[in-house]
Amino acid sequence: MKLFGSSGIRIPFDRNLLSIALKVGLALGSRYESIVVGRDSRTSSAALKNTLTGGILAAGAGYADAGLVSTPTLALAARNFAAGAMITASHNPPEYNGIKLFNPDGSAFDTDQQHEIEEMVLSDSTTCAPWQKIVNGTDYTGAIEQHIKRIRQDIPSDINLKVVVDAAGGAACLTTPRLLQEMGCEVIRLNCDPDGHFPRNSEPTEANLEDLMSLVRETGADIGIAHDGDGDRMVVVDENGQYLSGDRLLIILAREMGASEIVTTVDASMVIEEMGFKTSRTRVGDSFVSQAMKKQACQFGGEPCGAWVFPQVSLCPDGIYAAARITAIARRQKLSELAREIPQFPLIRTSVASNGIQASRLKSLLESLEPQSVIETDGLKLNFSDSWLLVRPSGTEPVIRITAEARDKARARQLCDESLRLIREGK
Repeated sequence: MKLFGSSGIRIPFDRNLLSIALKVGLALGSRYESIVVGRDSRTSSAALKNTLTGGILAAGAGYADAGLVSTPTLALAARNFAAGAMITASHNPPEYNGIKLFNPDGSAFDTDQQHEIEEMVLSDSTTCAPWQKIVNGTDYTGAIEQHIKRIRQDIPSDINLKVVVDAAGGAACLTTPRLLQEMGCEVIRLNCDPDGHFPRNSEPTEANLEDLMSLVRETGADIGIAHDGDGDRMVVVDENGQYLSGDRLLIILAREMGASEIVTTVDASMVIEEMGFKTSRTRVGDSFVSQAMKKQACQFGGEPCGAWVFPQVSLCPDGIYAAARITAIARRQKLSELAREIPQFPLIRTSVASNGIQASRLKSLLESLEPQSVIETDGLKLNFSDSWLLVRPSGTEPVIRITAEARDKARARQLCDESLRLIREGK
C-alpha cells in the first residue's frame, strides 16, 4: 500500500484516514521536535487535525496550531519550525481529506522523507513517548498576517483595480480578499465565506468558473481571481470575463519575475519553449517542481493547473502571492492584451478509469503511433514533429490522464482518440 501521491496523502474521509493521521502524527513527532499545523475549511479537517496533533503530542513532540489557513500560509509559517503539516485534500471533492507535509523552506517532503513516514505508518512501528516527556500544544497566531506582510514587501500598495475573488469557500477566503484590499483594490467577493461543502467545484478549471466569468463582466471588473480549496492554486479571468489558460499565465508570470529558465511539468504547452524560455520538465505534481527548483536554483516554476512557485518567498506553490502579482500586472496592462501576445495551440485533456490497464502492454500499443521519441519522466510522453501526447496515471485518483497538444485541433483530437482506443485495447 502506498500512502503518498503526487501531493501528499488524499483519500475519502473515514475511520481509516483517522487511523492513518494518528500514525503519521506519531511518526512526525518521533522525527521532528516542533511542528506547525494548519487546516482548510473542509467539514472533516478539524477532526483530522485533532487526530494528527494527538499523535504528535503522544510521540513527545510539540506542535503549534495555526488554525484555518491556506497551504502556502502554513508552508511559510514552517520556516519557524522543524516541519509543517497541512490538513487538506487541496482541490479534491469535499468528501476527501488528507495531509501535506512541509520542510522549513516550504518544500513538500521529498521522496525519501515520505518513504520514511510511510514505512513507519505501514509497519505500525510508531510508539508513544513516556508520560514524563509529553508536552502540550500551543496556538500559533498571526500566520495570515505574516504571509500578507511578506507578500506586500514585493507588491505595491496603490493598485486601484476592481477585482472579483472566488475562493471556492476554501482557506483563501481569509487571506486573498484582505490582501488585495490592503493593496488598494476594490474587492468583490464570490464564495468567500469558509464552507466545507464547497459552493462550487474546488478545482479552478474553466468549466467550474462560469459564475466568476459572468460576475467580472457584470461588474466591469479589471480581473477575476479563483483559488482551489487550500489556496495553493490561482487562476485568472481577464477584464472581458475570459479564462486565461494556465500555459499563458505561466509565461506572463515568468516574464514578471524576470525568469529566463522555468521549471514546469511534462504536460505544459510546447509554446513555452517557442516563447524563448529554457525549460526543465518534471513529473506532474507541484512537489516535483519544487524539488527541481531547489536543486537548480531557478527563479520561477509552476504547473498549468494554477500552481505557481516563487522561491524567494517559499518553495510551496503560493496562490495568494500569485494573486497579488497578477493584479499588479493587470494595473499596468490589460490581461487580454498580454494573452494575445502569446500563441495558444489546441490542447485537449481527458481521463479514463485505470482499472485493468496493463502498463507494459500499453507502452507497446502507444509506440504503434510512431513517435519521434518517447519520454518516461511521468507515464509516457510521445513526441511528434507537430504535436505530443502524454498518457500517465493520476497521482491522486484511480484514472489514466491523457493530454494531447498539436498545432491544429484536428491533430490533437486524433491523438486523443487514438490513445483512448489503444488504452481500451490494453485492458
